[in-house]
Parts: sequence; C-alpha cells; structure tokens
Amino acid sequence: MQIEYDKEVDALYIRIQKKKVAHTREIEEGVNLDVDSDGKIIGLEIIGATERYKPEDIFNLTTKNLILEKHSRRL
Repeated sequence: MQIEYDKEVDALYIRIQKKKVAHTREIEEGVNLDVDSDGKIIGLEIIGATERYKPEDIFNLTTKNLILEKHSRRL
C-alpha cells in the first residue's frame, strides 16, 4: 500500500495495488474509488483530506478504517 498526499489541492490517494484503473466511482462527494477490470479496488482518492481528517492522522490511516465493502458491491 502506498499513500500520497498533494498539499496544493489537499488530496489524499491511497494506492492498494499497482494495476491499471478501469473505472473510477464517486462513492460520496469528494471520495473516489478506483477499480480494475475485475472490479477489485486499486485505490481511493479523498479530496479535501484535511477537512475530513486531522493533518497528523493522514499518514496513520489503516485499511480497517476505510469502509469500502458496501461500495465495492455496486461496482
């Protein structure tokens, strides 16, 4: 897993797999889920990351804190 943060646009990207993105789905405003051609999650983008998380917590996120299962069924 790789975590990238773009301070200029306040965007956080959590890359789970290094695969080609087939689809991007907005799961809620400012939160986009990237999936591969098999529907498996590749990454998650969070726009306005510091509005959702404290800056000191951004790099302490774990996958268990990300509730994605209910959204992956819709892909």
